[in-house]
Amino acid sequence: MEQGEERTVHDLRIRIDRDLCVGFGDCVGEAPEAFKLDEAGIVVFVNPEAVDRDRLTRASDLCPVDAITVWDATGAQLAPS
Repeated sequence: MEQGEERTVHDLRIRIDRDLCVGFGDCVGEAPEAFKLDEAGIVVFVNPEAVDRDRLTRASDLCPVDAITVWDATGAQLAPS
């Protein structure tokens, strides 16, 4: 069963797939205000509202296992690209 967490921020729908995340932390490096690794080393949201749209999308794109997906208000997938 897939474990995930989803938020809507800046007209973006952002989903973390906790089953895919292996804790590289590239997303945290790009947007530490938005994401952190929990005690298990898996990404979780912190305060994504504090980060602009471009950084949120870039943080998702940096994930080597595509564990974070971003869609715009129309439902078009922006990241991973």
